[in-house]
Amino acid sequence: MHLFDAATRFYGGNAIVGGGLPLAVGLALADKLQGSPRVTACFFGDGAVAEGEFHECLNLAALWKLPVLFCCENNLYAMGTALARAQSQTDLAAKAASFAMPAAAVDGMDVLAVAAASERAVAAVRAGDGPCFLEFRTYRFRPHSAFDPELYRSSKQEVEAWKERDPIPTFIARLRGDHLVDDDALAVLEREVAQEIGAAIAFAEAGRLEPEGDLTRFVYSEPRDASESA
Repeated sequence: MHLFDAATRFYGGNAIVGGGLPLAVGLALADKLQGSPRVTACFFGDGAVAEGEFHECLNLAALWKLPVLFCCENNLYAMGTALARAQSQTDLAAKAASFAMPAAAVDGMDVLAVAAASERAVAAVRAGDGPCFLEFRTYRFRPHSAFDPELYRSSKQEVEAWKERDPIPTFIARLRGDHLVDDDALAVLEREVAQEIGAAIAFAEAGRLEPEGDLTRFVYSEPRDASESA
């Protein structure tokens, strides 16, 4: 969860719900002050919309016209709470629009709709018009964790109904229908993906574990020696 790669501007996940929002606003502010044409895309779930930093960050981004694209993946369940039980306004795009920024809801199960909406939003942000908000309306098929009994779902039929709109098989069917791919091309792609995943797993398992002595590093301020303070 706490992984990042500054070289590719991937600033990682955050164990705090909505914790990535203020980080994104800070990065976007730095880019604006430096005159950089970058756009910071911040991804978070519907549960983060109930947090205070959501409102604070959208407000500041709109006030300062920061180059941020706020991407909310609304899968209807924040861990174990249905959206309607936690949010008085379940139209999250409408909530974001109250901060005087362009906001739109997109079918998050439609790959092409997501791509088109994202391209438009990125272009608007990059043009200097300030932040944008996209709500990707999607669904989570699986439990939140291995110990999640999923008692919050209305029924098992709900999951099966949403699976009929699974974006991967529906997109594949669309590509086949448009004669853009065939079974042989898909088989090659699946083999390449499986090989890439296998290589990543092997690399991780072969990696060196962090020394136990580093477990408590940076929990408190690190002591500085005399040479550093000189």
